[in-house]
Amino acid sequence: MTGDRGPARRLDEARLALMLLTRLPAGRIEGPVPPMSASTWAWPLAGAVVGAIAAFVLGLALVLGLPAPAAAILALAALILASGAMHEDGLADLADGFGGGVTRERKLEIMRDSRVGSYGVIALVLSLGFRAAAIAALVPDGAGWALVAIAAASRATMPAALALMPAARADGLGRAAAGAGMPVLPALAIGIAALLPLGVFPAIALSLAIALAALAVGALALRQIGGQTGDVLGAMQQSGEIAGWAVLLALAV
Repeated sequence: MTGDRGPARRLDEARLALMLLTRLPAGRIEGPVPPMSASTWAWPLAGAVVGAIAAFVLGLALVLGLPAPAAAILALAALILASGAMHEDGLADLADGFGGGVTRERKLEIMRDSRVGSYGVIALVLSLGFRAAAIAALVPDGAGWALVAIAAASRATMPAALALMPAARADGLGRAAAGAGMPVLPALAIGIAALLPLGVFPAIALSLAIALAALAVGALALRQIGGQTGDVLGAMQQSGEIAGWAVLLALAV
């Protein structure tokens, strides 16, 4: 991390992370606003917050007697509402752009279009359906903490992508958040720490799966558009989340 290392500065960076990655109230930032890149260490914390909201809704729904599939859908809806569906939007835009565009310029143009096409709809249906089914299947095996852990860990890969990948556009989140001194290691450490309550072996397996999923999306983005954008980061998070739930399902068998 760069600049003033005081607690007040760290708190402002955490607030900025909440403002960027959620729709939750985060209070006011007094004084100079930290650069977006400085807040990336706290992106997994923002994920943990929205995951905790989803876990609370899941538990409440189960206490009220709802069946696991219905409770899982409500938990996923709470997570999406808390995050503003920004990562789901990124996944849909990337699917439309990479699926429907021929040239790099056309792919970027489609990704910026606010309309969702058939590729984006299919990607969202598959992502939401798989995650809801996984949450429901794992309700007896600690799905509540898994919601928190996977939401945090899947957001820990995004700072690394910003640090390692060039921006595909001259504007947008991918360009604005990039910067020198990106706090990649603190973000990764927080993401891994969130997984540890699931057990050491599951934490290792999930860390590898989430990292590989993000790496695959990053490699595809480099090939398709030459770098990262906000949509690419969102698709990385979604892919990491799906991979995390897939590993947990495999371990529970």
